[in-house]
Order: sequence, then structure tokens, then C-alpha cells
Amino acid sequence: MKFDVITIFPDFFASILEHGLLKRAMASGHAEIELHDLREYTDDKHHTVDDRPFGGGPGMVFKPEPVFRAVEAIRSEAPEQNLRVILLSPQGHLLTQAVAEDLSHAERVVLICGRYEGVDERVAQNLVTDEISIGDFVLSGGELPAAVLMESTVRLLPGVLGNEESSEQDSFAVPAGASAEVRHGLLDCPHYTRPAEFRDLKVPDVLLSGDHEKIRQWRRQRALEKTWRRRPDLLAQVPLSEEDRSWLESLKSAEEQR
Repeated sequence: MKFDVITIFPDFFASILEHGLLKRAMASGHAEIELHDLREYTDDKHHTVDDRPFGGGPGMVFKPEPVFRAVEAIRSEAPEQNLRVILLSPQGHLLTQAVAEDLSHAERVVLICGRYEGVDERVAQNLVTDEISIGDFVLSGGELPAAVLMESTVRLLPGVLGNEESSEQDSFAVPAGASAEVRHGLLDCPHYTRPAEFRDLKVPDVLLSGDHEKIRQWRRQRALEKTWRRRPDLLAQVPLSEEDRSWLESLKSAEEQR
């Protein structure tokens, strides 16, 4: 897949694209990332991308003309492609694992990195296909959210991770075969590695037992427990087996008796 990133700070991405997963995905040909300097799509000698908001108020707003020109120039390169045009914005819907999974099937994604007070609303209403936020907080621009979105999406592409099961067992991973209503999976279970004992802190015996069924059951129960304690809201969205429900009930009952 290909990402086209529209930004006034293309150098921001230099380090991000030179390290880690995004670099690996690009080097292996699984992903392509092209940076577009928004100032190159202006038509005045000062390369102006922003102006004061109508009606008054603080801050500056990205003008619609350069953003429209940038997206239209990208679209003209391959008019037959179905572009996903995303505006990174605090007003967007939340980036979740399910959203990343959906985007991982796209052929080409355009990311518009806003700055200042925001972007002219005509961009959101007439140009973008998605408006996405990475959380209920405000940043100075869309560059960090764009990087987060790209990594969360690219790691789901087949062949990018060394072990495909890694993404399937991630926190929030949507279970295979789940209905469209399922937006999240469970939080991940705890993980341990060598040494088996460190400063009198021991790895749970079940993980050293070699009994794969008991290990599977232990991991499932720990994931259920962690989700119940830290993000109980997720449990309402996860398909649970009778075994899961029974174990959760016993856990809750034990907590109430303490």
C-alpha cells in the first residue's frame, strides 16, 4: 500500500522513516510513503498556507486551496485508484485496532496533517473520506498522529512482521471471524522470558509446564482479568465463550468476598 503525507514539515518524518517498522516495510516493498510539502501547492511568493478565521478568534486556519490542490495532484497520478483521504483531527473518530485493520486493506491512503487552529471546514466536508483522531487530547499538528496511524496500519500488512501471529495476539486485536460490530479484542496477556527466576521473582509455573492447553487457558484468563480490571468497557464488545463468562464470574465473586 502507499501513504501520501501532506504536511508543512516534511523533515519531521526523516527519523521516523529511517528506523523501525516503517523503514522495514518500505525496504521490503510492502509499503511506500511519499511526503508532500503543502507549501509547494500555493501560488503566492510567500507560499502562504494559512489565514485568519472568519468571524474572528485566536489562531490561524489552513486555507482550502493548497490542500485541495495537493490531493488533486496526488489523485491525478493514478485516477483509477480509490483514494482514502484522511484528515488527522481531534474532531475525528477514534483510531482503533479495527480502524487500522480496515485501512490495511486500502490501496492508497492520503494523510492530511493539520496545524495551527485547524483546517478550513470545506476540506473536511468535501475532500476527505475519513477524519481520524488518535485520542481525546490536542496536539500542535497532525504529524505525530500520521506517524502513529501509519505504523499501526503497516504492521498489519502480511509479511511485515517476522511472525504473523504477533499482530493476531496484540491488545485490541479483533478476533478472526468476528462480526462487524466487534470493534476491539481483549488486552494482551502478561509475557515472561528468561531467566525463570529474577530477584526471587518467579515466572508462573504453568508457563514452564510444557502443557500447551493449560498455557492457552492461563493466557486467556489473564487477558480477561487484565481487561476486566483496566478496560472493562471492552468486555461488552468482545465475543465471550461460556468458559470465559464462568471464569469472569468466579473472579468477580472472589473479589467481592475479599
